Amino acid sequence: MSKPIKQFIGTGSDPVIEKFINCVMMDGKKSIARKIFWDAMDVIKTRTNDAPIDIFNKAMLNVTPLVEVRPKRVGGSVYQVPVEVNPKRQQALAIRWLIKASRERKGMPMAQRLAAELLDASADLGNAFKKKQDVLRQAQANKAFAHLAR
Repeated sequence: MSKPIKQFIGTGSDPVIEKFINCVMMDGKKSIARKIFWDAMDVIKTRTNDAPIDIFNKAMLNVTPLVEVRPKRVGGSVYQVPVEVNPKRQQALAIRWLIKASRERKGMPMAQRLAAELLDASADLGNAFKKKQDVLRQAQANKAFAHLAR
């Protein structure tokens, strides 16, 4: 872990950050996942004047979905019904989409890919933000079936 960032957040860590690190982790290698996250924060710190944790929180907020579509079977037909997303699932989807978009970027180390995706998401750009927009567009296209939601 880098010292400047660690000093910035203090001794205790945010539960959202810990959840994010756990989702980055592969094969139980938590120390590597933690290093990837904090290296990404260092990269963000060098590229912007803002606090890296603020960029992370803004990216999470920009990628968080408010509605999604769920399939519902009614009379032999399957309709895509828009439903509101509960807060736990909102957080899980945002984390999942950010990490997936970071992993799909190629040509650089994971910390730099993650930093680039977080910077893009905080500026309403990038694949994770595009995924949120696609889900929202799909929900709006199917709002005629909203009366089927229970």
